[in-house]
Amino acid sequence: MIDDPTIPSDEAAWYCVRTKTKREHVAARSLAQLDGVQSFCPRLRYRKATRRGKIWWVEAMFPGYIFAFFSRLECERDVVHSHGVMKLLKFGDYIPEIPTTFVAELIQEIEKQGEGDDDMITLQPTVKEGDEVEVAHGALEGFHGKVVEILPAAERVKILVEFLGNRQVVETDLFSLILPNKPIPE
Repeated sequence: MIDDPTIPSDEAAWYCVRTKTKREHVAARSLAQLDGVQSFCPRLRYRKATRRGKIWWVEAMFPGYIFAFFSRLECERDVVHSHGVMKLLKFGDYIPEIPTTFVAELIQEIEKQGEGDDDMITLQPTVKEGDEVEVAHGALEGFHGKVVEILPAAERVKILVEFLGNRQVVETDLFSLILPNKPIPE
């Protein structure tokens, strides 16, 4: 007999769950309370400059999606009808399993950071001397310059900008810069 991928298996596996907008954490918490279901909602934490100053933002790594480990045969109905959940990710009638190695590597990468929160990665802006940047906020908004010095303790940098025909070194907040796109290391 040939296995039909559209028929639920009694083996537990990881699945991608579509959540309601901005409700990933609610869905993950709701699924974690179900017997036989494990949920994983990886999140990103980063600082962002706003009019109120620098604040921490937390958002889902995969907006609108989380991962859940369960047996479709036993738990699919409970999962789909949980608070914050819209449906399972599927293509036509086919509901793909997420490779266990992918989820395990993601969990391992988060644990490597070791910040105490089991599903969060804290992102830090990385800039180095010589990087071309653009000022996104403040009096110099829109100016382009080159980083000449990094002041890590104060989360500030000195950049060289051209202003009124002269080159000037100005100090600015690291979080008010649009940082250069850097290639992803292989």
